[in-house]
Amino acid sequence: MQKKYYFYIFIFFQTCLFGQTEDAWVYFKNKPNASSYLSNPISMLTQKALDRRSFHAIALDEKDVPLEEMYVSEIASSQGIIVKARSKWLNALHVQGTKKAINQLLTLTSVDSIQFANSSLNKSKNTNKKKLPNKFSTSLKETSNLTYGNAGNQIQMLEGDYLHDLGFKGENILIAILDSGFKGVETFDAFSNLRDGQTENGEILGGYSFVSRSTDIYVNAGNTHGLSVLSTIAGIVENEFQGTAPNAQFYLFSTEDHYNETPLEESLWVEAAERADSLGVSIINTSLGYSEFDNANYNYTYVHMNGSTTFISRGAELAASRGILLVTSAGNSGSSAWKYITAPADAPSVLTVGAVDENEEIANFSSFGPTADGRVKPNVVAQGKNVYVINGSGTIATSNGTSFSGPIMTGMAACLWQAFPNKTAQQIKSLIQESSDLYNNPTEQRGYGIPNFKAIYSSLGVSKIKKSEVLLIPTLVNSTFQIKSSELGKFCDVEIMDVSGKKMKCIDRVLPNREVDISNFKTGVYFVRINFGTEEELFFKIVKK
Repeated sequence: MQKKYYFYIFIFFQTCLFGQTEDAWVYFKNKPNASSYLSNPISMLTQKALDRRSFHAIALDEKDVPLEEMYVSEIASSQGIIVKARSKWLNALHVQGTKKAINQLLTLTSVDSIQFANSSLNKSKNTNKKKLPNKFSTSLKETSNLTYGNAGNQIQMLEGDYLHDLGFKGENILIAILDSGFKGVETFDAFSNLRDGQTENGEILGGYSFVSRSTDIYVNAGNTHGLSVLSTIAGIVENEFQGTAPNAQFYLFSTEDHYNETPLEESLWVEAAERADSLGVSIINTSLGYSEFDNANYNYTYVHMNGSTTFISRGAELAASRGILLVTSAGNSGSSAWKYITAPADAPSVLTVGAVDENEEIANFSSFGPTADGRVKPNVVAQGKNVYVINGSGTIATSNGTSFSGPIMTGMAACLWQAFPNKTAQQIKSLIQESSDLYNNPTEQRGYGIPNFKAIYSSLGVSKIKKSEVLLIPTLVNSTFQIKSSELGKFCDVEIMDVSGKKMKCIDRVLPNREVDISNFKTGVYFVRINFGTEEELFFKIVKK
């Protein structure tokens, strides 16, 4: 990422004044109060997060437990040490200080080990000096007179319009965007569907800037990258543009410092992922990658791209272990001397997305795999060249970058998960991979290729019947509702679930027009699955008053 020139005086002054300052991660030995937290889970996770864990049979463990505050205070009060971030999953703090001050922390009984961002200061040194590319840049150019037909190629390439026709647009799927530059989302018409308060549309549930430690997510961050990323998932301009999952719900987290490139951003990303987990988020989208920093001593090399070395990739794996689907852009280094993916795209459980153009030809900038340990990356590709987005002026524009092929895939994954809420995150990832056109013959730049969401839906034995042919009346229910169907005389099976996926009621062989009683249900949102046979299955949402 290029820095603004008018910052050179500040940067020079900072370097002179704090030239000996280092970044490091301090790892603790244990969490002495783990048992008390594990016996009272609501003290560390929201009910929605606990429901998601329970639904997918993912047990709580010590990684979910917050850091020991006495340990944190001890570090924070140590001479010459500044605490910049924390991670409960990795039981670590990100600190800054001199090498001497940081090493002095090893005398504390709570500290297990220290890892300097400058690998030459660690006991185990890596001699590979190759540099990796910087964070993903994007190139926006203004265009005019665009039609929905052009923007629709991003969806149609993946056969995503098939899911949309069936009514699956990501409704009630929680997505966290970890990025920066959301200024304009709060005012531009293209995002009004996220602000209108209509339950059938998408919604922004909240956000936080981990960079500025502020709840103001719409402050001018020096870029509008996050805005454009969000637009490919949730933006709507009538008859001209639509994202892949406009009915999803979102948390917007700023973790990227536009003006500086430091290892701290990795730690802020992990903090945000932990926050997303605690809020019950199902999908995390990341259009960022880390490898090269302002201080060249912190740079990673290709051997680090093994999914288990960098702080951010280890955090990504832990997020996946909590039942979250992580979708990450592959990077834009395919045409450079270095050409490989960067962290966290190297993490094994992450769905890493490369880029093709509108004709399904690989974009020359799309980063190559494999990982340093030989795994297939990217996993899949989507349109990321000549792709349509909402730009920083609030208008439709074309852009290039895996920064957008990733979120396009994120939205389609949300639609698929809405259709099959009983699937786990890794099952959704596998289904997407297995539907791709190169699944039996992956390549280093296309991975398994272009997914086919229509093929996924059809392969699971579900119906091609449209939701318009079946109605639930009313959808705002006092005590009972009816199933109205053109399939008169045909039995259906009905299953009602709460928002966590827990089965609340099952009725076999129901004839259309029969009343279904939910008078004993608590007030809230429920999902109704209707099965007209092994190949006919639909989902609806109702609200119990």
